[in-house]
Amino acid sequence: MQTYDCIIIGAGAAGLMCAATAGKRGRSVAILDHANKVGKKILMSGGGRCNFTNYDVGPEHYLSDNPHFCKSALSRYNQWDFISLVSEYELAYHEKSQGQLFCDNKAKDILNILLAECDKANADIQTRCEILSVVTTQEAGHRYKLVTSMGNFACQSLVIATGGLSIPTMGATGFGYDIAKQFGLKLKARNASLVPFTFKGEALKLCQSLAGVSLPVRATSNQQEFAESLLFTHKGLSGPAALQISNYWHPGDTLEIDFLPNASIANVAQQWRQQGQKALPANLLGNFLPKRFIQQWVEFQGLTGLMQKELAQWRKDEIEQLASALHRWQVIPNGTEGYRTAEVTRGGVDTNGVSSKTFEAKKAPGLYFIGEVLDVTGRLGGYNFQWAWASGYCCGQHV
Repeated sequence: MQTYDCIIIGAGAAGLMCAATAGKRGRSVAILDHANKVGKKILMSGGGRCNFTNYDVGPEHYLSDNPHFCKSALSRYNQWDFISLVSEYELAYHEKSQGQLFCDNKAKDILNILLAECDKANADIQTRCEILSVVTTQEAGHRYKLVTSMGNFACQSLVIATGGLSIPTMGATGFGYDIAKQFGLKLKARNASLVPFTFKGEALKLCQSLAGVSLPVRATSNQQEFAESLLFTHKGLSGPAALQISNYWHPGDTLEIDFLPNASIANVAQQWRQQGQKALPANLLGNFLPKRFIQQWVEFQGLTGLMQKELAQWRKDEIEQLASALHRWQVIPNGTEGYRTAEVTRGGVDTNGVSSKTFEAKKAPGLYFIGEVLDVTGRLGGYNFQWAWASGYCCGQHV
């Protein structure tokens, strides 16, 4: 039997941060992970450069049935705390856009910092360790006993940092949810989130004809909107705008896209008229939109004939028809690409059953839940990593 003060299941962002924090307090800590190496999602995030936090972090950037739950941790370990940590290691980083911070070199730089912190804290990291069962125990003052593929373990504090269901090829499983249910915690519905949309029928044909085209848009659904870039794919829509709004979209909901978020096509058309523009409207639109998009979009919307008329001949209702097509395209996605490509899992362990200060389960003393396994989902832009750092650190102060 291997015994520790604290055992953390899951060697991802939250688990590593928790281990380093707890170990520095003099606690004996072990991290167990069934994967062959640690920090896989850190390594692949941000196109391999890891969007590790954001200059602007607040509870409004998170989605949860209990919107107040994240406030405590985010205030006790904020983005400046993590920036200070990476600065200690002289990590080279840059702001990409909207406060998003990325490594200049590789995401492995972030992982190496966390591993160095764990090493300082004498945390024991064991990979390829499959957890077969978790039970309560009273042996030698311990609370939990783990039966694993690497033998039996016992601990006073057990932390579940196993993440969600996103990207199963990286080793994601529902283990954390199973443990929550086993010890009487409720779960909120889980869905793939920060994920591309898929379409069928004519909308799919349109997306396929425009695959690879990217342009700035405003995406709206369920009274939430994001002004970001949109990418057409062979399956549907991706890019930051699609991923952001997917956090708030549910099956059957309408998605509205404004392809000219920074201009009014009605006003632009009026200006063209006053200027006496002789060029065809389709050519004039090339000043605002990719020509390939215009060609396919006009055909898709049945506007080919209208686009061949000079602006002077356009009626008011025809201008409105074009404005509606470009500013207010409404479509119901067939679905999303699912957990295979989702960056996070929306939903999870009900936070009403967990302390927002210590992350201890209210019904199971000594059992803690941190990171993505909880019903706290951040927007795209470094927010989910900041939640991992904050929840891991705050939990590490108490285990």
